[in-house]
Amino acid sequence: MIYRTHNLGELRLKNIGEVVTLSGWVDTKRNVSTSLTFIDLRDREGKTQIVFNNELLSEKVLEEVQKLKSESVIRVVGEVKERSNKNLNIPTGEIEVFAKEIEILNACDTLPFQISGIDDNLSENMRLTYRYLDIRRSKMLNNLKMRHRMIMSIRNYMDNAGFLDVDTPILTKSTPEGARDFLVPSRTNPGTFYALPQSPQLFKQLLMIGGVEKYFQIAKCFRDEDLRADRQPEFTQLDIEMSFVEKEDVMNEIEGLAKYVFKNVTGEEANYTFQRMPYAEAMDRFGSDKPDLRFGVELKDLSDIVKNSSFNAFSSTVQNGGLVKAVVAPNANEKFSRKFISEYEEYVKTYFGAKGLAYIKLTADGITSPIAKFLSEDEMKAIIEKTQAKTGDVIFIVADKKKVVISALGALRLKIGKDLDLINKDDFKFLWVVDFPMFDYDEEEQRYKAEHHPFTSIKAEDLDKFLAGQTEDIRTNTYDLVLNGSEIGGGSIRIFNPKIQSMVFDRLGLSQEEAKAKFGFFLDAFKYGAPPHGGLAFGIDRWLMVMLKEESIRDVIPFPKTNKGQCLMTEAPNTVDEKQLEELFIKSTYEK
Repeated sequence: MIYRTHNLGELRLKNIGEVVTLSGWVDTKRNVSTSLTFIDLRDREGKTQIVFNNELLSEKVLEEVQKLKSESVIRVVGEVKERSNKNLNIPTGEIEVFAKEIEILNACDTLPFQISGIDDNLSENMRLTYRYLDIRRSKMLNNLKMRHRMIMSIRNYMDNAGFLDVDTPILTKSTPEGARDFLVPSRTNPGTFYALPQSPQLFKQLLMIGGVEKYFQIAKCFRDEDLRADRQPEFTQLDIEMSFVEKEDVMNEIEGLAKYVFKNVTGEEANYTFQRMPYAEAMDRFGSDKPDLRFGVELKDLSDIVKNSSFNAFSSTVQNGGLVKAVVAPNANEKFSRKFISEYEEYVKTYFGAKGLAYIKLTADGITSPIAKFLSEDEMKAIIEKTQAKTGDVIFIVADKKKVVISALGALRLKIGKDLDLINKDDFKFLWVVDFPMFDYDEEEQRYKAEHHPFTSIKAEDLDKFLAGQTEDIRTNTYDLVLNGSEIGGGSIRIFNPKIQSMVFDRLGLSQEEAKAKFGFFLDAFKYGAPPHGGLAFGIDRWLMVMLKEESIRDVIPFPKTNKGQCLMTEAPNTVDEKQLEELFIKSTYEK
């Protein structure tokens, strides 16, 4: 049996008179008269209108037509004819197929939701439960096509640039740094566990020691971390590593790749400037290490203005080593009611631990602010000048510890941008954020952690300070690629000196014994001629999400998990038989 001679987006006027065989899903069915029935037949390439003239068809065919429901799979044989009422909105809109035969290949039950059209009331949980139906929707199919195009573009570019596609293990050793590992018990080695890789970091560096020189891989990675709209526990990563390179070499290669992929996925020329900004500047100006440059609204430091103020909430904060910073919401006076501002205050308190959120409204009638009475005329004037606020603007101020101020105002800046519609959603702004600090002090755990990971090399200008024992303000040869406020890739030039690598582990609180237990195989490899090397990893899912202007990463992944890490379709994760646990020598201590 021939199921199709053409796909459903293929037929044109040149095919008039041909007898064709088509197969697909019934998109819509319309009984336009007692003698005519129209069906839009759909496959992944498009739709074709099928006409059933009841007066010319056999009784058997008519019975089949009457039974048809939306999303049933059918096979049709018919003649291509010119369409009298043309639909120029679709490629096949100038023709239609007059059916002679029909076969229902698979009937469809009552649908949990409609496939055609847009249902604003359709919940994401319903879509994920019936993901195989959700994928039939044109938007999802198009996203998967774009994903395919993106990955093929990556492979073509990397191959032409001389990179080797090399697989690395999925079952590997647990070396937790940052997110938690997903663990897999070993039946043949009782009491031991594999870890699913958070990234192929160690293996790609070992490949450089092995002489591969230019490596890439489309890799599955796993991180047991709290989820959000742009995170998944299982994600796809473009992993890249190069030998005998400096930072500029890697960044130039990546810019070429990013432009090539962007053009192939979106069809647009990506002649965008790749701006560069040090981490310290990004945090100071935007309160984020991944700033969205599609709009302004920068943070302004008021600490010098208020350090001797009679307003104790501000002056004492500065005197105790904290910061007082502000951000301006332009032309927001009328929109930002007291209730609206209270919601902002609750936001920075709840999510960032800020003590409060002060505000100053500049109205046509003067200044409206609950803190105006605590500030001198000169201080108020200086604040307005420093923030460059104008009549109609609202100034928001946070006084607190540096980390709290930066994170709270950085997040508030994004809310202001969205609430005031300041972001040009049709624009794309690339940015390299460079020179991240090597270490970040965790106040809860009272120890230093690696800002990126412990394998990033230290900038030459800061190496002597590091060797002399300094830990604060040590910068690294790191570079994150940001697109529209989302980090789509991150990398660094690596440490290839085993002594420096051991010193970094020591600063992170890893004893020699712990470092050897976790990374002994890795450190040993550096004794046998490790070349200078560096690389980068792209989050393919997030990168595609930003390019396609999607709000959720789940809309570019075929079978994603929910924010709780669950697959609603397969009901994973699930409990397993006690026998399986016994074979693995493990027992659950969880009590319902």
